[in-house]
Amino acid sequence: MKHTRVVVTGLGATSPVGGDVPTTWNALLEGRSGVRALEDAWAEPLGARIAARVAVEPGEVLDRVKARRMDRSGQLAMVAALEAWADAGLALPGAVSTTSGDEGEDAASLAGVDPERLAVAIASGIGGVTTLLSNYDALLEKGPRRVSPLAIPMLMPNGPAAAVGLTVGAKAGVHTPVSACASGNESIALGIDLIRLGRADVVVVGGTEAAVHPLPMAAFGQMMALSKRNDDPAAASRPWDTGRDGFVLGEGAAVLVLESAEHAESRGARVYAEAAGAGITADSHDIAQPDPAGLGATRAMVRALREADLSPADVAHINAHATSTPQGDVAEALAIRQALGDDAAAGAVVTSTKSMTGHLLGAAGALESVATVLALHHRTVPATINLEDPEDVGLDLAAEVRQLPSGDLAALNNSFGFGGHNVALAFRSAG
Repeated sequence: MKHTRVVVTGLGATSPVGGDVPTTWNALLEGRSGVRALEDAWAEPLGARIAARVAVEPGEVLDRVKARRMDRSGQLAMVAALEAWADAGLALPGAVSTTSGDEGEDAASLAGVDPERLAVAIASGIGGVTTLLSNYDALLEKGPRRVSPLAIPMLMPNGPAAAVGLTVGAKAGVHTPVSACASGNESIALGIDLIRLGRADVVVVGGTEAAVHPLPMAAFGQMMALSKRNDDPAAASRPWDTGRDGFVLGEGAAVLVLESAEHAESRGARVYAEAAGAGITADSHDIAQPDPAGLGATRAMVRALREADLSPADVAHINAHATSTPQGDVAEALAIRQALGDDAAAGAVVTSTKSMTGHLLGAAGALESVATVLALHHRTVPATINLEDPEDVGLDLAAEVRQLPSGDLAALNNSFGFGGHNVALAFRSAG
């Protein structure tokens, strides 16, 4: 099937292991964990008292006045988006508004991008939960007059996407996919579709999440989903290890700039990789548990490869969803083998960068797509740390940094979410 080629020209991130893409990538290659013990008083009664907060506070990067008008999830998205936009070689005016479209329109024009051909798709699994909860506390304790007049635009899940869209002047559409932990990957899939459908030339895509808060942590804890390795936080996230006992909640954002290959070539943009295809399916099995047979995840990977016109043998690397939960890791491994076949699956280097970053929920797929793109670009796969006693899942698990061969390569990035959402993305090396 012939498609418009879509390429990745810009990357941005703020993560538990680094405040931007270079520091995040270096930390992943060095095997550094971003998981820390929570020192907040509210964490004391929780069973899981560890999390992976961002390495650099967004207030250290953004203008303080403008940052106060956004939920933390929006702040993180803005940090990543500004980096990705600049990394793509696109210019911004000196003072960018996040509350009106006037200067944003100038941003797109200044960058040589037609605003009516520029779109945004920034996902979140939970949205502005900290704004929602803090304003509810203010309502109960101090009355309705102490609720922020900005509470609604700050807490709405599309707030980060809207702020980014205003900043870059996007007029082809601003979107917010919400599909739990598959949200970030779904935003990238949507961006690919928008370009291939001819609705945009450039799409700023990604995901953001900021839910390190007592209520979400208590709720995940009640589900028995979080690791309780409180005495050794850096070793808590351990995908495929027989000692795994749940995921570690993380926060952060990652953004990619997608363009049609024609548009990127016309402006002489650097290309990291090709966003070659996406597969989206649903399990229809359970609201929280994955299908133990991995059938939905299998179909997502098969569809991504088919759309990308790739064969299983082309896949040199997989950045797995692998959250460090007992059921999920095994189901995904089974799905990979079913999708690729045992021989091709054994030939692909598989890793889980969640072992270092924790699980960023709606931002996870976007951050892991950045890692997947860089793995192809640099021909280097970060290790899965804490893999001391790996379960026999029939895959080539990267317990140390691995090198990829030269030539044309492909890689998959998987994301699965509560509700049975499955999104697999296929990337191809730039050359």
